[in-house]
Amino acid sequence: MLIARLIAEPDHLSTSLDAARAQMASDGVRIADATMLDFCGQTMQIDSPDEDAVALRAALDAHFGQTDGLVTSEEPIVPALFISDMDSTMIGQECIDELGDFAGLKKRIAEITERAMQGELDFESALRERVGLLAGLPESAIDQCLAERIRPMPGAKTLVATLKSLGCRTVLVTGGFHHFADPVATDLGFEHVVGNRLEVLDGKLTGGLAGPIVDSSVKKATLLSEMAQMGENATCLATGDGANDIPMLEEATYGIAYHAKPKARAASNGWIDRGDLTSVLRLLGIPESKWVRG
Repeated sequence: MLIARLIAEPDHLSTSLDAARAQMASDGVRIADATMLDFCGQTMQIDSPDEDAVALRAALDAHFGQTDGLVTSEEPIVPALFISDMDSTMIGQECIDELGDFAGLKKRIAEITERAMQGELDFESALRERVGLLAGLPESAIDQCLAERIRPMPGAKTLVATLKSLGCRTVLVTGGFHHFADPVATDLGFEHVVGNRLEVLDGKLTGGLAGPIVDSSVKKATLLSEMAQMGENATCLATGDGANDIPMLEEATYGIAYHAKPKARAASNGWIDRGDLTSVLRLLGIPESKWVRG
């Protein structure tokens, strides 16, 4: 049995189901039941006796248009662990691109960032290249960038605060930098941070990194390490948007791609294409009455 939860425009859900049921059947996807989860707003749950999640997702994309969704083999529950990417997921910016603007190199750096997120470039090489372009930039530019440019994604504070109130551990893991991630984590309420460290000498960025690189393998390893402390049957939620997040998203019980690049979306069993981060709470079945507004 597969369970799919969808959030879409109310009229679209109500008018699409009957037509979609017939069309999805012709695509080889069966629907055993479909109900509205009123306690989670305009969220529909579709139960399918089939086991091909890829086929079910393709049918949902084809017949319901833009949605937020999650496909699982069991009824979703509140996870024991929430682990998330930062840039373009928990915050609305790519920190290195914004920092590059202070060096007059935003366009050049942003082009490299985009290719890396799409999975077209090796992450470590792309990171070192971009950091190298920042050599000589005053460290004070980071504080200015944080104050003027970096903002949380809509719903981020509510998502983190609600999950924490329900006993979920929260971890921010980023291929970005502690200079940004530490204050962002404090602002949003994350309990632990894993990230890269910019090397600073005499108040200026050297263009290098201090310590090991946090890449996709480290993100996955962090998830596995955290889960190893929580018991065999614990569940976890991961959110991210780029190719560097794919191993983490694939490993999670609920891997939700947030307004993501195509490769990351395809690798996940959940997706947010239309709403904000509170859609994650709806997909998990957490009613608004239990939300902690950030």
